[in-house]
Order: sequence, then C-alpha cells, then structure tokens
Amino acid sequence: MNHYHEEEILGKAYDSRLARRLLKYLRPYRLVVAISILLLIIVSGLRLVGPYLTLVAIDRYIMTGDSTGLTPIALLFLLVLLFQFVVGFVQTYLMHWMGQKIMYDLRMEIFTHVQRLHMGYFDRNPVGRLITRITNDVDVLNELFTAGVISIFGDIFTLAGIVLVMLWLDWKLALVCFSVVPLLFVVTMIFKIKVRGSYRWVRRSVAKINAFLQENITGMSVVQIFVQEKRKLHQFDERNFEYLQANLLSISYYAVFYPVVNMLGVVAVALILWYGGNQVLGATLTLGVLVAFIQYSERFYKPISDLSEKFTILQSAMASSERIFALLDTQPEVVPPSHPLRPAKIEGRIEFKNVSFAYNEDTPVLKNIDLRVTPGEKVAIVGATGAGKSTLINLLCRFYDVQEGEIRLDGIPIQDLDLGLLRQSISVVLQDTFLFRGSIEENISLWGRPLRQQEVERAARQVHAHEFIQALAGGYTTPVAERGAGLSVGQKQLLAFARALAHDPQLLVLDEATSSVDTETELLIQDALDQLMKDRTCLIIAHRLSTIQNCDRIIVLHKGEIREEGSHFDLLKKRGIYYKLYQLQYKNQLGQETTAGRPADNRQQTTDTRQLTTDS
Repeated sequence: MNHYHEEEILGKAYDSRLARRLLKYLRPYRLVVAISILLLIIVSGLRLVGPYLTLVAIDRYIMTGDSTGLTPIALLFLLVLLFQFVVGFVQTYLMHWMGQKIMYDLRMEIFTHVQRLHMGYFDRNPVGRLITRITNDVDVLNELFTAGVISIFGDIFTLAGIVLVMLWLDWKLALVCFSVVPLLFVVTMIFKIKVRGSYRWVRRSVAKINAFLQENITGMSVVQIFVQEKRKLHQFDERNFEYLQANLLSISYYAVFYPVVNMLGVVAVALILWYGGNQVLGATLTLGVLVAFIQYSERFYKPISDLSEKFTILQSAMASSERIFALLDTQPEVVPPSHPLRPAKIEGRIEFKNVSFAYNEDTPVLKNIDLRVTPGEKVAIVGATGAGKSTLINLLCRFYDVQEGEIRLDGIPIQDLDLGLLRQSISVVLQDTFLFRGSIEENISLWGRPLRQQEVERAARQVHAHEFIQALAGGYTTPVAERGAGLSVGQKQLLAFARALAHDPQLLVLDEATSSVDTETELLIQDALDQLMKDRTCLIIAHRLSTIQNCDRIIVLHKGEIREEGSHFDLLKKRGIYYKLYQLQYKNQLGQETTAGRPADNRQQTTDTRQLTTDS
C-alpha cells in the first residue's frame, strides 16, 4: 500500500523550492511568457471597457434622449469585443503552445534519466509508478503552466481593475458590493479543505486501478488458465466503484461551490439594486453607474471562483512536481567513468577477482568469486536456483557494480571501460526473449550501429531463423506485436540468437538460452552455435546439463561460491555437487543399459554413467 500512499500525498499548496525548480522550464520560453502576460493585461483591461461604455450610453445619450451617440458607442463596443477575442485567442494559443513544449522537454528529461538508472532501481519500483510519472504527473504540470501560473495573473489583474473602477465610480456602492466577500472567503476555505481530501481519495483510487490493470493485463494468460475472470472482475469492480465514489464526491463539492459563489454574486447584485436604486431615486447616483456596477459585480466574482480552482491545480501540481523531482534526483548507482578507456580491440579475457555482491545487505549472493576465462574459451556455469549464476552476468555487463573485489576485461577494470563499448562487446541471449514493437528486421538489428539487410539475413541464416521469417507474410518487414505476440516461443528464441550474433560480438552469453527451444529447433541451431562460439569467449548458464557437456570448463556455483570446476567428465568422477545435479536430472535413466529410442543426450548420459562406474 506504500505506493498508493505516495500517490495521494499532496504536500503544500505552494512550495517555493519546487516552484523555483519549475520556473527553470519556463526560461527557454521567457519571451512567450512575457508576451502572454502582456496580452493578459490587455484582455483584463478590455473586460473593464464594456460596462463603462454601457454607463456612457445610458447617462450621456439614452437618459438625455440623444440617439446620435448610440451608434458610435455600439460600434466601439463591438470593436472592443472583437479585439478582445483576437487578443484572447493569441494569448490562449501561446500559453498552450508553451505548456506543450515544456511537457515535451520534461518528458524527454525524465525518459533520458530513467534510461540511465541502474537495474536495482527498477527492481524496487513498479513499472506502473514510472509510467504515472511520465504521463499523469506531467499532464498535471501541463495544466499548471497553461491554466494555472499565467492565468492567475489575468484573474488578479481583472479583480484589481474592477475594484479600482468601482471605487472610482462610487466608493460607497462599491463597499456595499464587497460586503459579501467575507462570506465568499469562508466558503472558499471550506471548499479548499473538502476538495483536498477528495482529491487525495481520487489519486489513491486511480493508483489502485492502474496497478490492478497492469498486473492483470500482463498476467492475462494466468487469469484465463485458472478461470479467474469472475473473481478478477469482482476485484476490479471494487476498485472501479471506489474510483467512481471518489470522483462523485469531488464533483459534489464543485457542484455546491460554484452555485454558492453564483448565489453570493446574486446577493451582491440585489444589494446593489437596493442601495443603488435608492441612490438613483434620490438623484445622488446616475442610472448608468448603477447598471455598470451590476455588470462589474458579475465580472468580479468569476475571477474569485477561478482562483479557487487554480488553488487546487497548484496544490496537485506541487505534489506531482515533488514526485517527478524525486525521480529526477535519484542518482544512478552505475555511472560511466569520467575518462573512459576505449581499447582498439576486445579480445575477451575475463577475470573475477574476489568478487562479492548482495542485492540486499543482509543476503549475500556472491562470495569471494575468483574466475578467469581466457579468450575463445567456452565456460559453463551451473548451480541450483539462487546460486548466483545470472548475477555474474549482471555484474559483467555492469547492470550492477561489485561491492567487493574487481572484474576485469582484457586486464582493464570494467568500471574504467567506456560503458557503451563494454555492453556492445557482449551479446546476451536470455531465457525470456523481449521483442519490441517494430519489424522483424528492426528487432534483429537492435544495436547502436545500424545494420545492412544482408548482415541481418546472414545472422538469421546462421541460426536457422531465415526459413520461418521468409514464411511470414512480410518477411523481414513483418510487424512484431507487443512482446512478440503471435510468434512462438521457439521463434522468438531464434530471433534472440540472430540479434545476439548480428554484430559479431567478442563475448557471447547464453543465459538458459535454449531452455525454451524444442528439441528439433535446438538441434538446428546447435551446429551454428558451435561454429559461432569457436573464436569467442562464451559464458553459458544452463540447467539442462546435456547442453554444456562439450564446454571447455564447467563452474559449479553453490550458495554464491565456486565449489567445483572442471570438465563434464572430471566433475562426474568427483561425485560432488555436479554429480548430484546430474543424478537428479537423469535419475530415471541412471543404471539403464538399453539406449534404443532415447534422444542423443540421454544416450550420452548413459555412456558417461557407465564409464564413471567402470572407473570407480
């Protein structure tokens, strides 16, 4: 529930520290801001002209029976309205143009920053929360810049102008009109308190809905296979109903507030009619002034209600900006070196020297790892789940930095290497292949350097992916849906192999890369892998021990430590951890002499076991 609580935090209505940080996004557009404020002043002034023209028309022409001046007054009134429309249009367009440009800049800054963050940050923060920062919270700031900050100036100018004009025309009648302002102030304060609570509820409710939708849409296959549709629908109904209630509560406050403001405005008009009417009858006030006062009073209460709404916008913007700046202030734990080294060629010699690492301080994952891999060597890493196999790869790619010890590539500490060069030198094929929206070709050529179509096709042929790609309707230009929907697991795995090999990497990492490939497909790519791994440094993580028997060395990890090391046959002879893993994996075949009808890896296993027994 902590992330729901974070979404509902509103903070101060105004925080000068956050406001100063927000103002820096206005600096590139300060000329536009200045023009917008100038246009707002002009619009505010034009709003004061109409009632005064009404006063002149009544007192100078209508009351005196002189109709000659009415036509110029009417034309001037029309001209003022037209000019007000043009100026208002330009000012509104400039404000929204500026708001959209600021949102564009802010989203680019957030996304650029997110891409620099280390993997540990994404382990601790849900994806939905980050998406909310880039979308919802940025949209709230857009409302602040377009309908909040600058528009406040317009409301203030309008209010100040109306107050000055009314006091100039008749200060006593002006005080009568302003007598309802204390009531309006009380109503506004109550509204702000109430709407603050309802806004919290809305934020918390929408956070629950977003989290629920993200989890259930991502896991829709699990929902359907366990026939959980009705249960999930009921759970969604609860969250959706809570969101409905929160919005209805917020609407009810607005539904009360605006009619009350209008009612107070009507009371002010009634007081003007009562007091001003008596003054007109007593010949101490002209009818034109009375009519002008009524029009000014109607214009007086509209900015006040707008300012109340601006308060809510400002409050939510402060909360959103606080969350956005908290993200932007998060410093990456893995940073590129200040003076990166870029050797002309990466040979592929890897050294782990006394490496220790823990994701959580109290739970070490790796302990004093010493490992050396020579260029061109094929090294397999095996062990039980949680032994630290994938962590070795994460550290080698600098997704995380080691806490103790050192990792070197060709004798250079990887912290001193150019981060882009390091990762471009390593191709990683994971068990769970991630494909992006785009074409088949774009997913294969997913690298810093663009590839020619011939290079993409060559990589696809090497892993026997070319045949199934050509069978698709668009071939290499076939669109790939989100996460590769529509492609089989084996096809996505083949694309991952083609992606990894397309740029001729010096180091090849296979992290359970063939576990999702069927036996026939695995046989298709096995000879291609043998050829491709011949002149490369290769690290192979596997649970299926049949896939690593031909490796130069096998490293056995157990509880974060290297416990055994050697060839497949040597480790079997030791009868240690590797031997036990082998027994567990093939316990149904151990001791069986007949190999007819068995797959090739089972026949090899039986031969190994028979030889092991003879040696014993």
